Amino acid sequence: MSKKANYSYIGITFIILLFGIIFIPKIVDRVNDGDITRDESRSEEVSKPHANNGKQHKSDLAYLEINGESKKVPSFSFTNQDGKIITNEDYLGKVYVVEFFFTTCPTICPIMNRNLVEVQEDFKEFENFGVASFTISPEIDTPEVLKAYAEKYGVTNPNWHFMTGDETVIYKLANEGFNLYTAKDDTAEGGFEHSGNFALIDKEGFIRSRTDDFGNPKIFYNGLIAEAIGVDEDGIPQEITILKEDIAKLLKE
Repeated sequence: MSKKANYSYIGITFIILLFGIIFIPKIVDRVNDGDITRDESRSEEVSKPHANNGKQHKSDLAYLEINGESKKVPSFSFTNQDGKIITNEDYLGKVYVVEFFFTTCPTICPIMNRNLVEVQEDFKEFENFGVASFTISPEIDTPEVLKAYAEKYGVTNPNWHFMTGDETVIYKLANEGFNLYTAKDDTAEGGFEHSGNFALIDKEGFIRSRTDDFGNPKIFYNGLIAEAIGVDEDGIPQEITILKEDIAKLLKE
């Protein structure tokens, strides 16, 4: 190697060393001061209506997805037990449970509503918890009838609305909006058939639930077995406990 080349090599080395002495400590200081941040991920998740984005805690509860889209409660507008118009927007910012029932039901409705009153009592300190009860017998269940029914069962939550309205709209909301089966049936006790399940809705209006052993959303909660019973005569376990647990999770979101 020539002397000239050797001097060039020494000069470059000196410059690199000088750069390290002068600038690297400054860069380190800026990083420590928070002026420079390093993105742990090279790509950011696309923002969704229910994306966390580091701004709030999200629970492990799943979203019900239809054709790849998280299912949201459709728009609705009905009259409640106090004669007030209640819409889906009245529930935004609240966690709530949905049921379809009728006041003259001789079978499962009393069980469902006793269970919901128990849930009500566990969350009576939460102003952002509610219940949406839609009658499937609107011809009979006027606001006055619904109010008497609510009083009979000890409903005190101001966000628990018993709603009545157009029969066709209610049935569409049940069967398509919440996927909770409802139908008229003259052979059934009381003249109607309907699901004994509850749906759980988060603060943004999405249907949420825990998952099964295969990672699929369970979607609904059995409302027909009291928590105190534990397991019914057919060996089916009650789900009021897990409903309460999941309500608590959504309230923290």
